[in-house]
Amino acid sequence: MQESRNLKGLRGWLILVGIGLFATAFHLIKMLLEVHYSIFAEGTFTALTTQASSLYNPLWGPILISETLINALMAATYAYLIYLFCTKHYLFPKVYIAAVVVSAIFIPLDAWACSLVLADQPIFDITTAKEMVRALIGLCVWVPYMLVSKRVKATFVERRPESGDTLTTANL
Repeated sequence: MQESRNLKGLRGWLILVGIGLFATAFHLIKMLLEVHYSIFAEGTFTALTTQASSLYNPLWGPILISETLINALMAATYAYLIYLFCTKHYLFPKVYIAAVVVSAIFIPLDAWACSLVLADQPIFDITTAKEMVRALIGLCVWVPYMLVSKRVKATFVERRPESGDTLTTANL
């Protein structure tokens, strides 16, 4: 019991997880504002998706829209993760693992999709390679940590439904 009390709290390696959450959320929001917003606001999207344009490719529209939507969803997910983390909500480890897995899948898929349009460009430029390394570190280091850490199990317990609780209309 004493060991569980000593392990409870946003300390130890969880400090690095918290820093990573804030950094990732900031990075995603910055990318949405600097890259994606400018693509749509400054006419780049129109130039790439208009058939009369010399830059036209029918894949640009779906790629740019899906990339923007997924990045916006990931930014919202990381904002939610920050809330779960700070409130020590029991759902934090599961949502965190899901976000890390989705990120590790999305980055190479996005690079592949872009390579269909930009055939003469390397599929993993320096920026994409850095993002992939970050995602793989998250996958290989932090996912196992979330699954086996005693601190994680002792800390993220808030709002956990009791095993005997059942949802009935009387609770609503």
